[in-house]
Amino acid sequence: MSKTATLAAASKPRLWRRWRFHLSALLLILPILYVPKYFDNLALSRGAMGLGQRPAGDLQVGPWKLQLAEWQIEPPKSDPAGMVKTFTMAQCEGCKDQIRAVYVRVGKPRSLRAAGSIFFGSPHRAFATVPIPPRTTPDADLWITAEGWDGSVHQAAWPIATASPATVEWLKKQGASR
Repeated sequence: MSKTATLAAASKPRLWRRWRFHLSALLLILPILYVPKYFDNLALSRGAMGLGQRPAGDLQVGPWKLQLAEWQIEPPKSDPAGMVKTFTMAQCEGCKDQIRAVYVRVGKPRSLRAAGSIFFGSPHRAFATVPIPPRTTPDADLWITAEGWDGSVHQAAWPIATASPATVEWLKKQGASR
């Protein structure tokens, strides 16, 4: 065997060792790029950043005041049930013992049986995933229905433009494609 063949065979492992070093350095650096987003998501989940990414304000539903927020600032997501959007809600301090359930849906409900998606969770932060029907217009309203322990039912309209501007933009794009 000649010396050139031996040198060529010996340089391949040396080159591979050098690339292994670079690959391992890359594998250590890449997770660092995702750390800020991870901590933002962690703070959002713990409640350190409020109810959601975008507070939508307070809404008076009968005698109760509810604080509402958009969980994530993004268009509706695809789900087996269709396109859905997640909202969060917190009840006022004085009404936590008075409210039995809070529902939300696109369009005015026909009855309490069709009140929509129920907010689930604690009174401090409850979640509801709202289906967005395919023929929803950008000027539609989300209807919040609150049911009290005394049997009273109160409703309030919440414009989608106020609740989620990202959903309105998505609806406008969907309207252009229909």
